[in-house]
Amino acid sequence: MELSGCLSDRLIGVTAGRDKEEHSAAVEDKGQTSADFSRIYSTDLLPAPGGEEMTGEFLKELVNILLAYISKSSQRSSKVLDFHHPHQLKEGLECFTLDLPDKPEPLEQLLVDCRDTLKYGVCTGHPRFLNQLSSGLDVVGLAGEWLTSAANTNMFTYEVSPVFVLMEEFLLRKMQSIVGWSDDVGDGIFCPGGTISNLYSVLLARYHFYPEVKTMGMGVLPQLALFTSEQSHYSVKKSAAVLGMGSKNVFMVKCDDSGKMIPSELESCIVAADKKGLVPFYVNATAGTTVYGAFDPLDAIADICQRHTLWMHVDAAWGGGLLMSDRHKMKLRGIERAWSVTWNPHKMMGVPLQCSVILVKKRGLLQECNDFGAEYLFQTDKIYDVSYDTGDKSFQCGRHVDVFKLWLMWKAKGSEGFGAQVNKCLENAEYLYDQLQRRTHFELVLKNKPEHSNVCFWYIPPSLRSLPPGPDRDARLHQVAPRIKGRMMEKGSVMIGYQPLGDKVNFFRCVFSNPATQQEDVDFLLEEIARLADDL
Repeated sequence: MELSGCLSDRLIGVTAGRDKEEHSAAVEDKGQTSADFSRIYSTDLLPAPGGEEMTGEFLKELVNILLAYISKSSQRSSKVLDFHHPHQLKEGLECFTLDLPDKPEPLEQLLVDCRDTLKYGVCTGHPRFLNQLSSGLDVVGLAGEWLTSAANTNMFTYEVSPVFVLMEEFLLRKMQSIVGWSDDVGDGIFCPGGTISNLYSVLLARYHFYPEVKTMGMGVLPQLALFTSEQSHYSVKKSAAVLGMGSKNVFMVKCDDSGKMIPSELESCIVAADKKGLVPFYVNATAGTTVYGAFDPLDAIADICQRHTLWMHVDAAWGGGLLMSDRHKMKLRGIERAWSVTWNPHKMMGVPLQCSVILVKKRGLLQECNDFGAEYLFQTDKIYDVSYDTGDKSFQCGRHVDVFKLWLMWKAKGSEGFGAQVNKCLENAEYLYDQLQRRTHFELVLKNKPEHSNVCFWYIPPSLRSLPPGPDRDARLHQVAPRIKGRMMEKGSVMIGYQPLGDKVNFFRCVFSNPATQQEDVDFLLEEIARLADDL
């Protein structure tokens, strides 16, 4: 098969014609050249007979591509993204196309596709990617992900996943201990993300109070009411919709100016729901809200839940990482009183996506709620203790191994290392907060020092600086952050998010979860915003 001139030109860094500086020292010393993959196909790789050598060469080339990407991710001179509009990517760029062929393509093309997929994506490990709650690139975590993919097994039974099942048990116990639960209680499972973890909490709460719903359905239930703060994650409403309770039966409790749920308002909502004929059963408290990074007063909420016999869940997807820090864990005081907790190590702890946990105080409830005992998986007459067949604790069947990368990172860092990482991220937030107070033309959304690593602010461009506060200024300011963000993406120099909230027009939200980010990156962010908005 002859390669097109376009493809040949794109093979630099992948084939034998790549630049010399991209060769490994070992290859240079031995005078070896890379394999020519232009006429090699996937059928030549293992398990093909004699495919060991070619498989090794192919994977080495792939590792070279990944190592180049990892190295570039840490270079501040590189772009956070090489932005293209959807229609451009769909139409194809150079030799990169999303179209799927009828006939197999050579490994050469696959290697180019791998490189281009990284090239046109967003470099979330870049020190100046501040756009999402999950960012960074932990090399040990990456190694764990590679091993997990190589093992390619499932988490439903001990017989196919013995080591990973036991790792999950050890990690869950460790995390339950950190939450503050005693050794004789606690259960949990790794989930595909915080939304699913929160869904589990609502499912378990309903089953706890009304176990007959599992077999008899919604007809045996009263009309149930759920409560969460107006600044909580949307997954609580989504869970109510998915589980058939209705999003309108989720009461959104008012927050104070810093974004914390007001306990007296929660009490009022519970009373109001009762007067409407609804049956309150579940309260979600947030430890680290998405926008402000606020922590609800957990002890006060726990008192109310105890008084009304309500299930208390703590969504600590974002804030759970602070439990690793001796300096900041007091912000989650009262979490030990929760009946369930969501915690996402793929956020503040920097574990590669995805890695989320639902922790449940009542041991055995997960199993009771979800088990159906499929005999082709969960036979009771196996040669080992079948309580380690954890698949029936989940409403999934297939479940990805998310545990190993966290386990390996914990071995590499220790609890103290995670704590130091959390402290560093919050120090960056404090530094940004201080800089915003010192610099002209920036305004803080919240005047108080940030509780978490979220810092929210406006930039006031030249055309708005003489305008008095009021609707006209607000309407024009609302357009500023989106325009700056658009220029930011097109330039590819840095990324942060923006959003409106309540009566506040669009503002920037900078979040720190990447330990590679330094104070110099904070300075660059503010200077870049000012540069990009100079003519606005």
